[in-house]
Amino acid sequence: MITVAQSETLRLKDDSGFGYVWLIAVVAAMGGLLFGWDWVVIGGAKPFFQRYFQLTSEAQIGWANSCALIGCFFGAIFAGALSDKLGRKRLLIVAALLFAVTSLGNALATSFTIFITWRIFGGVAIGLASNLSPMYIAEVAPAQMRGKLVAINQLTVVIGILLAQYLNWFLVRNLPSGATDDFIRNSWFGQQGWRWMFGLTAVPSSLFFVGMLFVPESPRWLAKNGKTNSARAVLVKIGGENYASAATAEIQSTLAGEEIQRVRFADLFEPKMRKVIVLGVVLAVFQQWCGINVIFNYAEEIFRAAGYDISTVLKNIAWTGSVNLIFTFAALGIVDRGGRRPLMLFGSAALAVIYLALGFCYFSGVKGLPMLLLVLAAIGSYAMSLAPVVWVVISEIFPNRIRGAAMAVAVSSLWIACFLLTFSFPVLNKILGSAGIFWLYAGICAAGFVFIKFKLPETKGKTLEQIERELVD
Repeated sequence: MITVAQSETLRLKDDSGFGYVWLIAVVAAMGGLLFGWDWVVIGGAKPFFQRYFQLTSEAQIGWANSCALIGCFFGAIFAGALSDKLGRKRLLIVAALLFAVTSLGNALATSFTIFITWRIFGGVAIGLASNLSPMYIAEVAPAQMRGKLVAINQLTVVIGILLAQYLNWFLVRNLPSGATDDFIRNSWFGQQGWRWMFGLTAVPSSLFFVGMLFVPESPRWLAKNGKTNSARAVLVKIGGENYASAATAEIQSTLAGEEIQRVRFADLFEPKMRKVIVLGVVLAVFQQWCGINVIFNYAEEIFRAAGYDISTVLKNIAWTGSVNLIFTFAALGIVDRGGRRPLMLFGSAALAVIYLALGFCYFSGVKGLPMLLLVLAAIGSYAMSLAPVVWVVISEIFPNRIRGAAMAVAVSSLWIACFLLTFSFPVLNKILGSAGIFWLYAGICAAGFVFIKFKLPETKGKTLEQIERELVD
């Protein structure tokens, strides 16, 4: 167990800057940028590749938007199966290569089947990055700044979203207002413009690949695999000799007596682990079923139902990205001061109220600016609460010995939930209507509020090892 003196050493160093850990956290967070970019680029490209491939049914449209989530699921599973054996760094390098190759594959696709295949493989890269980037950052970060550093990963996700949205808008900004489907399908926009949206993802992918070659392996993974001296060397670079000594002692205290060389998924369902696994899975699923991702993936339908034409839709999508970025910065400023739990409660309650209002506006036939403002309010509330904080919490709550496998279970659950959300939206929208579907999401957010209030403990300011002892031991 960590001593009082060691605790004070860790806390003292936490306030001293940690320039090195900021640098490696930003590099690792490039995985988040590509996650965000690749995730939403399809939203701007959809009106064009949909016409190029002549997709007409709700099932085809839903499959085009959701197929990458199959890859996300398998990417998360691969990360869990391999990251405890191979380390976090190597798999993040693999993810960078996959992002580059699959973006070019989508850009050059000549049939819908080929397009779907590359989207699924691109989803594998998203699954790897979404699992490993926040976990890696949590494992290198000192306790007092861990929330902020893991939230940087969400910030880069948002930056990736915004870059993709503005790129999409820039490429089609000259599309004539009121253009017909035939005009769009046969124009440069329908033939080549959407290909550039996908292909340009290769540029940040290459930067991510190069950057990951120069960052160290996670010190907690090194210690877990018997490389204590290497782990201590990384910790010295992060916080100095005293910090490294205290951190190394604490990490080893949680591994003492554990069988750490081989982790089985069955180990996650031991009685003492079950509570924390359920907590991580429910939070991960709730982050998706709160409904915000339908705004990113089906923005065209949502804004068109609110009375906007396709050109204005793409401009509104760019506005959503800007609001997303601004409020993510707000989360960075308060996640380590205000705590995780209050932000999660705020986000759940705010989204429930906003969705009720959106449903009422759709039901009453309200169009234009009020709808845009409500959508922006929903995105702002999500961006400063559920979006970053869920990733922070699930990167914190799992024990050192099983963190890779446990993260895989939580993140794969997240992607299954996201698949169900994205695939079901066109069908549910047709059955329930725009008002009904937002009222459904409001009910889910209310249920999430109740779960968080009674089940989520506060983790701010605690080391990963302290959290482990409180939740598991």
